[in-house]
Amino acid sequence: AEIRQWIVDTPFPAELEQAIRDAFAKLDADGKGSFAVRSSATAEDLPDASFAGQQETFLNVVGIDDVLDKVRHVFASLYNDRAISYRVHKGYAHADVALSAGIQRMVRSDLGSAGVMFTLDTESGFDDVVFITSSYGLGETVVQGAVNPDEFYVFKPTLEAGHYPIISRRIGSKLLKMEFDPERASGASVRTVDVPVSERNRYSLTDDEVIELARYAMIIEKHYQRPMDIEWGRDGVDGKIYILQARPETVKSQQSGHDVQERYRLKATGEVLVTGRAIGQKIGSGKVRIVGDISEMDQVRAGDVLVTDMTDPNWEPVMKLASAIVTNRGGRTCHAAIIARELGIPAVVGCANATDVLTSGKEVTVSCAEGDEGRIYDGLIETEIEQVQWGEMPEIGVKVMMNVGNPQLAFDFSQIPNAGVGLARLEFIINNNINVHPKAVLDYPNVDSDLKKAVESAARGYASPRAFFVEKLAEGVATIGAAFYPKPVIVRMSDFKSNEYRKLVGGSRYEPEEENPMLGFRGASRYLAADFEECFRMECEALRKVRDEMGLTNVEIMVPFVRTVQQAEKVIALLASHGLERGKNGLRVVMMCEVPSNAILADQFLEHFDGFSIGSNDMTQLTLGLDRDSGMELLAADFDERDDAVKFMLARAIQACLKANKYVGICGQGPSDHPDLAEWLRDQGILSMSLNPDTVVDTWQRLAAK
Repeated sequence: AEIRQWIVDTPFPAELEQAIRDAFAKLDADGKGSFAVRSSATAEDLPDASFAGQQETFLNVVGIDDVLDKVRHVFASLYNDRAISYRVHKGYAHADVALSAGIQRMVRSDLGSAGVMFTLDTESGFDDVVFITSSYGLGETVVQGAVNPDEFYVFKPTLEAGHYPIISRRIGSKLLKMEFDPERASGASVRTVDVPVSERNRYSLTDDEVIELARYAMIIEKHYQRPMDIEWGRDGVDGKIYILQARPETVKSQQSGHDVQERYRLKATGEVLVTGRAIGQKIGSGKVRIVGDISEMDQVRAGDVLVTDMTDPNWEPVMKLASAIVTNRGGRTCHAAIIARELGIPAVVGCANATDVLTSGKEVTVSCAEGDEGRIYDGLIETEIEQVQWGEMPEIGVKVMMNVGNPQLAFDFSQIPNAGVGLARLEFIINNNINVHPKAVLDYPNVDSDLKKAVESAARGYASPRAFFVEKLAEGVATIGAAFYPKPVIVRMSDFKSNEYRKLVGGSRYEPEEENPMLGFRGASRYLAADFEECFRMECEALRKVRDEMGLTNVEIMVPFVRTVQQAEKVIALLASHGLERGKNGLRVVMMCEVPSNAILADQFLEHFDGFSIGSNDMTQLTLGLDRDSGMELLAADFDERDDAVKFMLARAIQACLKANKYVGICGQGPSDHPDLAEWLRDQGILSMSLNPDTVVDTWQRLAAK
């Protein structure tokens, strides 16, 4: 503190002060400008160290005298406590770090919006996307983690080809914004105010602005030849977007190859106390330590779970003691998230109420290993860590694809060796990203008030409930399609049974109660039903948007549970009427071969499709007269896909496809569960096997050894 005060109190040399005055006079020719005085250290923003927020930045600085004062404070911040601690942690000698002050005219993002963007996904390191965060007002709230911002992903390869690929959006709560303080009360130049509810319920950027930002990000990345972390602001006066700062991304881009993965898994589950955004993919556990403010940092012990409202750079000396970090506020580009990634500590940010729900001393497990949602579980849950290693995978005479339902895990899964996705399930996306029955969306003006409120809440940020359903479905499919691009991604149209549809919001209003839904109103029968036509149209619109607007033509279509050849003919015509014509723009439409009639009349079904993907689960139950939903585990345990009758059906379907020179793969559970079945399928000439992601490497290596 004494050193800092010496620097603040020491006058500038006359020559330097005059140079600053002359330059500022040109910058502020009209005398009406507002400026930011920012630090830039020589060791700051290197590819292996972010130094995020270590030195000071001052906003809304007005007039030369204020500028000179703030420059001295920036110089002094080279010796603040957090910067000294960070240099020690990173192994930098104090004398080797120099610092300059930059003076920039402020963009009026206090009247617009601002945020941070990365030219890769900050969690998985997947580098074909631009990840953008945005909130209203000055960008400090996003950087500091004071708000939960809006988030967007844009796919770089098809953006470069002229498409419009916003593959994911997530609306943030955006409760606060920072703006200039016209009164400059108590000497403060900015103030924080509440955001009106109407603005919170809208995205803080238009789609066109998201695309514009992504293009800027790609230009900057191309110039620097490395993944970048970029701050930006949209001026609310002139409406233009400005790039404020660009620095190397310091975590994922520094990690060596992807041929080894460390996977964390919970060996059990428990009561979920709090949820938020997962940072990293690890699991941490320990005793909760709630820290109200920086004065209480000394209470944190090594291995504690640090729980607080939000962190700033002053917290870093204690963050590295924690086994995990949990915050009420912040998004995936906030300070807590950046430092947690750098330290390799799991963090869950933007929980809203963690400090209210959790209590100091309580033992918890913090899991970031279950996708985009981070979960804080009650108690200490045993964890296993698996090292999965692969080098160059050998040729084995069959393509190994994978089954993917959760778009949030797609970027990670794509780094495992694969030949694409053999089964992407729309049901997961509808369940988790939408959770509203399609008829409730279409019938929105006429539903009761409680259901109407639920639909409105889900559809925040979208033009209408119908637009929400289509867009969210498209985003989920596009995320999986982008993760594996340009490899094929076979998307199965929805295959909910009526009992599953009933669980969606509003579902009980529209679905029958069937005795055996597994054999009931599902698959092609549902698509062709008159009262489901508009629902199916929305699915088709989503798929068309992914392929035509976003340019993800690697996305292919699979039609499930086609009972008769007549249904096959009708469903192909229905798809074409909704703009998904087989063969147009390279579209391949395959059929899920899962009903015995499909194998028995395989030649006739193949006249209407580009191949089969065998669903061995349903083929087994329908060939052997089982009901895999009945709960009769003892009965089901006696039978599986290796039964001779089932293998007869599988062999018949495979041979028919090979004879017709059409695609044939399998996407059922069988090859994942039974390595001997995988070997038999390869011997039959099957072209691909789609496996659960956690069995891909083992099955591939086992087949290579045979």
